[in-house]
Amino acid sequence: MTKPFDVSAVGYVKRVVIGNTDPEKTVSEAELEKQRQFLNRCLSDSPRGRIIGQEKNFYLLNIGEHQVVLQYIVYHVGFARKPVWLEEQ
Repeated sequence: MTKPFDVSAVGYVKRVVIGNTDPEKTVSEAELEKQRQFLNRCLSDSPRGRIIGQEKNFYLLNIGEHQVVLQYIVYHVGFARKPVWLEEQ
């Protein structure tokens, strides 16, 4: 049985962005997949992180007659201590 998660035990928070944060340039599908893999590593590798918060943001762009919405989400992943593998990134 796993122990319940306690926010007071969080010693390090990593901000992980998924999506396009710059409306001036687009993010390729390969880059999006890389961002998702990094989030999955944060949630599965040791020490295991937990999502403690999230931000949802968007941009409205007008391109000619069309309106385009660019979205991204930011996950705040809490760890008991800073993972060693984060320094390798």
